Amino acid sequence: MSLGIGMLERYVLKRTLASLGAAFAVLGSMVMLIAFVDIARTVGTRADVGFGELLYLTLLQSPATILLLTPFIFLFGTLGAYVGLNRRSELIAMRAAGVSAWRFIFPAAFAAFAMGVVTIALLNPMSTALTGQYEVTRDRMMENYLKAAPKGTWLRQGDDRNQIVIHARARDQVDGSVRLRGVSLFIYTLNSKGVMDFSRRIEASEARLEPGFWRLIDVREATPGSGAIRSESQSIPSNLDDRTASESFTSPEAVALWRLPDTIRRTEAAGFSATPFRLRFHQILATPLLFAAMSVLAAAFSLRLMRLGGLAALAGSGVALGFGFFFFNALCSALAKADVLSPAFAAWTPPLVALLAGFTLLCYTEDG
Repeated sequence: MSLGIGMLERYVLKRTLASLGAAFAVLGSMVMLIAFVDIARTVGTRADVGFGELLYLTLLQSPATILLLTPFIFLFGTLGAYVGLNRRSELIAMRAAGVSAWRFIFPAAFAAFAMGVVTIALLNPMSTALTGQYEVTRDRMMENYLKAAPKGTWLRQGDDRNQIVIHARARDQVDGSVRLRGVSLFIYTLNSKGVMDFSRRIEASEARLEPGFWRLIDVREATPGSGAIRSESQSIPSNLDDRTASESFTSPEAVALWRLPDTIRRTEAAGFSATPFRLRFHQILATPLLFAAMSVLAAAFSLRLMRLGGLAALAGSGVALGFGFFFFNALCSALAKADVLSPAFAAWTPPLVALLAGFTLLCYTEDG
């Protein structure tokens, strides 16, 4: 009997994985097509790049978008697998043989959870690395356009005694080191009352991040109540390294999971809000639960027997509920970024709600 159940579970799992692969192929193709059109519109019209470079940017950007939409892959893939089993009356035969729905749903849910762990351990670091490379490559291709754009770069560093706010008109990387151009440094020092007071301002044509300090070129320094002092070069201590400084310029999606705790600590030490990074950290940790919740929810909406009718409407309701979950997740993220909800609550609530909704419907369908 155990062999029979094992064979049954393997069969259901095989059908589910095949359906997930088809959903991944369809969704991945759509994402890459849309990404290529968007990059061609935003980069191709502003920089002199060819088809190969646009395709390269698409390949760098698409994995992050595909990972963002992976819950829909598990929703549509699992839904398609179980609807197919139902249409071929295979689910009817399983249930007529006394097999509980829980026995052939849990393999798919467990596989989704395992794939979520693989996503955290392998796919997320690869995706973040590609996203970071995409942003650097895009900025390099659009360098001339970005020079003319009225957009600057802001950076902050410091400790309990000093804070430095850095503004630059442009940034790039030279030999792996961060280089800023058209730089203004606003330096604040903690006074005896525990308040940060403005102490001096430094202007430089260029600043390059070296190990432990910023090397400034063509410097003009001014303090309140005194004139400006010029010098060819100057060094300012820094607690940033190239990777940390680069992460300050990029989005949370371009920071790998194991770098997020250190990024959060450094961001808060510099006086910035680390809420986006905390939210991203908890969302990544909640990925396995989210994938499992989508699988359970899809299976629960596809178990209605064909002879009872209404299977298409019920499956459509599952798809609608999946899109509702997506918007609910986006709403929780927006509320977390606005400091209305804590990042942990905003990240873990949507998958928990989806999982409980799937279990509730499954209990109602299976046990009445």
